[in-house]
Amino acid sequence: MNAELSKTIVHLIHQGFESYINSFKELTSHAPHFFKSRDWNASQQNHRRRLLLYKDQVYATRLILEGILKDQVGNIMLWKEIKSDYNWEITERKDKELAETFFNSVIRKTFPGLAISDELMFVREGYDTCDIHPQEHLFYNYPSQWGLQKIIRKIVADFDFGVPYMEKEKDIQYLVKAVREVILTRFQATSETTTQVLKSVFYRNKAAYLIGRTRIGGKWMPFIIPYMNGPKGIYVDTLIFDPNIMSGLFSFSRSYFMVEAEIPSQIIAFLNSVISQKLIHELYNAIGFNKHGKTEFYRDFLNHLERTSDPFIQAEGIKGMVMTVFTLPSYNIVFKMIKDHFEPPKSMTRLEVRQKYKLVSLHDRVGRMADTHEFEFFRLPLDRIHPELVTELKNTCNSLLEFTQDELIIKHLYTERRMVPLNIYLDSCTLEEAKHVVEEYGNAILQLAQANIFPGDMMVKNFGVTRQKRVIFYDYDEIEFLTDMNFRWKPKAENYEQIYASAPWYDIAKNDVFPEDFRRFMIGRADVKPHFLAFHEKLFNPDHWNQIQEKIRTGELLHAFPYPKSMRFRPEEEV
Repeated sequence: MNAELSKTIVHLIHQGFESYINSFKELTSHAPHFFKSRDWNASQQNHRRRLLLYKDQVYATRLILEGILKDQVGNIMLWKEIKSDYNWEITERKDKELAETFFNSVIRKTFPGLAISDELMFVREGYDTCDIHPQEHLFYNYPSQWGLQKIIRKIVADFDFGVPYMEKEKDIQYLVKAVREVILTRFQATSETTTQVLKSVFYRNKAAYLIGRTRIGGKWMPFIIPYMNGPKGIYVDTLIFDPNIMSGLFSFSRSYFMVEAEIPSQIIAFLNSVISQKLIHELYNAIGFNKHGKTEFYRDFLNHLERTSDPFIQAEGIKGMVMTVFTLPSYNIVFKMIKDHFEPPKSMTRLEVRQKYKLVSLHDRVGRMADTHEFEFFRLPLDRIHPELVTELKNTCNSLLEFTQDELIIKHLYTERRMVPLNIYLDSCTLEEAKHVVEEYGNAILQLAQANIFPGDMMVKNFGVTRQKRVIFYDYDEIEFLTDMNFRWKPKAENYEQIYASAPWYDIAKNDVFPEDFRRFMIGRADVKPHFLAFHEKLFNPDHWNQIQEKIRTGELLHAFPYPKSMRFRPEEEV
């Protein structure tokens, strides 16, 4: 009886995964068309649909399974058999790792109260358990014997975006010049030198990216070529060799790429050789398989726990009013839990906070909001948790805690990349460093605004500084759509009573915002505040905010350049 039931369940889960992955590929395949037609709004909507696919398919599969399993839904022996049969079922798949993660998601949602289970889930497997299939169809090869001009011309010819070039010959010479200046001044090409470029194009926002590498000087030198499609046609925007900029392009603060990946592990292996600073789970996130990225993150976390002995402690910085945050000092991640009760003036519910985090997960993060992974029934070894943290968790999030003899099971939490809180960074950095990060702070707020996000609470404690000294927003409980806000000039007082009133004498609606007031609380460090106020004068002008709103309402889409604009081959006015 169990054998037949197991085969039925395996078939349904596999069918659910097939439905998900086929829809994922179909939506991804639309990206070149939207780039070609410059239909940026349709591209954004398509991206959002793809983000919703996974959860919708897991939910649909779960409903079917519950109807069939009924009182067997929590039968451990049956699920062991199902896992074994499913493992056999997917053995030949070229995306086996994704199929394993889908199984994990389905059983977690179907089996009542299931924490992570090695017996019932695929916990220790990984992307590299898949066969790495022959790679001759993965990339184009360009031998050094062709010479630089021919190689560049062939790369340009191999990628046809279906749109006329704005200035094709000029693009070719820009690329040749960049290679000569950056690579050939340091290394000598030999007969062993070769260049490879992935055939799959990476699409995001208004750009298309070619990812490649050149074998020279005894090592692989990675590069990225961003293409743009402007009113005058296709053009190459720049050529990126800087590994830090490449890492930023695949950052946790940016939206996922649209890229066709027939064998995802092959694409990941190639990317891993090109962008070596990124971990496997970060690369899976970057190409849109964020649920498997979550799986790979958890595997990395388990491996790290086995290699280390330091305790989990409270995260540095001012304690939040909504979230309790802790970390493992040796691991570059923070763990965030929604408190049971919020102190005034916070008046939202736990559900509302979760909805804010959901909003961020579906929105374009434009390089300024941190990506998160959401976990349920997350297990931590009790002997690794500092007693002070245990006390803090009990005082603030007790309803989310479940203690066993040797584990703490947390019913709900978020994981996020650890950054240095901006307020702490400003306390100890030099004046020049401070000038840079306060410029970044203002840029982050304005770029979020252009992506239709108003941060709400813009205190510096809610922003973090990355290793590349970028400023990222990470506190989402008060975010709103910018178009829902009402930016106003403060009325001028007309008499002494109004001038000396202890409270505003004019009416203030819920979503009214007075940018003039930002000056009072933005940046407390005295030696750098004048620089900030002068550099970001527009921040305090309601008319500027209203102009951004108007652009959003007319359908204009911000392109968040993941590299300095000074690197671009052409000035803005030429394209």
